[in-house]
Amino acid sequence: MTVDVNLKADPEPAGFFEAIAVLKDELELNIELASPNDFIPALPNWREQSLFIARHGLLDFYHYDPYSQALSKLERGHTRDLTDVAAMLQSGLIRRDLLFQQFLQIGPLLIRYPALDPKSFRTAVVEFCQGTAEESANTQS
Repeated sequence: MTVDVNLKADPEPAGFFEAIAVLKDELELNIELASPNDFIPALPNWREQSLFIARHGLLDFYHYDPYSQALSKLERGHTRDLTDVAAMLQSGLIRRDLLFQQFLQIGPLLIRYPALDPKSFRTAVVEFCQGTAEESANTQS
């Protein structure tokens, strides 16, 4: 169950931060201004791969690109993250082959994220794409 709401406004509309403060209190949610590209390089086609949710007035709401989400979760590597990525695979939101292709696209940009260990990130992605990380997450659940 999600306990946080992570938001990325693109672009940030007038009144965005004021509305977040109101929603945070009214809904009793932890709201963070964060998206996968704060932690890993943005995928070149993240906008096109984001999934439309709804339109309210002039605002469109999307789920951030599932491939970016999956890669970000694999990089972080918490048990819950691995379980989430396995569920994304099982539900058809991502495919292993495309996930690895997406990772290869951002590989040269990993140097721009000094807190990230490219070798362990690649290992996590390779293990998941080969099926070993998913099996590991299922045995830990």
